[in-house]
Amino acid sequence: MSRVGLKKIKIPSGVEVKLDANVIHVKGPKGKGSQSLRPELSVAVEGDEVSVTRSSNLPFVRSLHGLIRSEINNVIVGVTAGFEKVLELHGVGYRAALEGKALVLSLGFSHPIRYPLPPGIEAEVEKQTTITIKGINKYLVGEVAAKIRALRPPEPYKGKGVKYKDEHIMRKEGKKGK
Repeated sequence: MSRVGLKKIKIPSGVEVKLDANVIHVKGPKGKGSQSLRPELSVAVEGDEVSVTRSSNLPFVRSLHGLIRSEINNVIVGVTAGFEKVLELHGVGYRAALEGKALVLSLGFSHPIRYPLPPGIEAEVEKQTTITIKGINKYLVGEVAAKIRALRPPEPYKGKGVKYKDEHIMRKEGKKGK
């Protein structure tokens, strides 16, 4: 039995939730979001709560129960508060700048890297070494942050590279001289 799937989702004030046949639409102060639904699950909007119930106890349907409930909750949180990931650049000469809807990164290569931001994603460069990725879609924010980090992942000897703010890099000891 899914404990996550059984929890009801509280709808905050200022958020509209509409239910179509296979899609739930959510509209809030930060924008609009939607989540497609599976036919094995039924979603009900009762007052200021959303509940998800499953049609059978098959293992596949049980696995979808908590997943769909979490995805609906992520859409509601996204249109009210939004999601953000903070990246830090470590290294001599590593810096970031924002040019329109593109992020320009100097990461120690012979050329700057120009990363175009997808629609629905905003980036802020507070200092030249700190990038904040914001958006209402949790998956898209995480994907963009992961792709930027993959351009120059942190290395374990000096710690140079792009890392998440809360990430801890296990450092290795270098070669020892005789």
